Amino acid sequence: MSASSAAPQPVPAPAGPASDQLTGADPQAWPVAPGWQALVSDFFGSSAGCELLAFLKGRLQAGAAVFPPQPLRALQLTPPESVRVVILGQDPYHGRGQAEGLAFSVAPGVAIPPSLRNIFTELRRDLGTPFPVFPEPGGSLVRWARKGVLLLNTCLTVEEGQPASHSGRGWEHLTDAVIRQVSRDAAGAVFMLWGAHAQGKRPLIDASRHLALVANHPSPLSAMRPPLPFIGCGHFSRARAWREQGGRV
Repeated sequence: MSASSAAPQPVPAPAGPASDQLTGADPQAWPVAPGWQALVSDFFGSSAGCELLAFLKGRLQAGAAVFPPQPLRALQLTPPESVRVVILGQDPYHGRGQAEGLAFSVAPGVAIPPSLRNIFTELRRDLGTPFPVFPEPGGSLVRWARKGVLLLNTCLTVEEGQPASHSGRGWEHLTDAVIRQVSRDAAGAVFMLWGAHAQGKRPLIDASRHLALVANHPSPLSAMRPPLPFIGCGHFSRARAWREQGGRV
């Protein structure tokens, strides 16, 4: 069994407020836009979905602090018919108060993590976009999500202080299905694949209809490294130009 699939150990009940963490394993409490509902319902009715819910319930009963409070928020804020850009992350931030259900995004007023800071740095270099005002909106990308940027982590929950602790538990079945639906149904989307994990999803994307942009992960560990440094990748201007040209591959 790999380290990522090993069962996390029980942890003490968290001292922090419950409002910033998952409180139950009930998909009915996780609303999504109507266009995603059939896909989501099919997943939670499957064996993989049932196993995931049993795992989440067990971790919560063991006192684990699981983030974010709304795992499907990306599918709530960005309907499939609105998707024009997909940015793939790996799993949510594992620090208390950070994860808000959108890849790379943090709640307003939360200190901006290094990877997100590099995203804003590249936006400024590439398009001249100024850093967002802090604390509001700060590092929150909710406005992106509402404008058609699907900020999708491939694993949608994590435990406090334990990155990748829920990887391989079933979320990937759902998020792969989301990527396939966008690839099948969107008129032409830009997929920004940053890092090896996101690039592993490239076979799910119809390259004859969509634009897949590849670079290193924006983490400080890789953002400046060859062969495809994130800083300087120009993905934002390339995406804009592609869409202005009518999304031709």
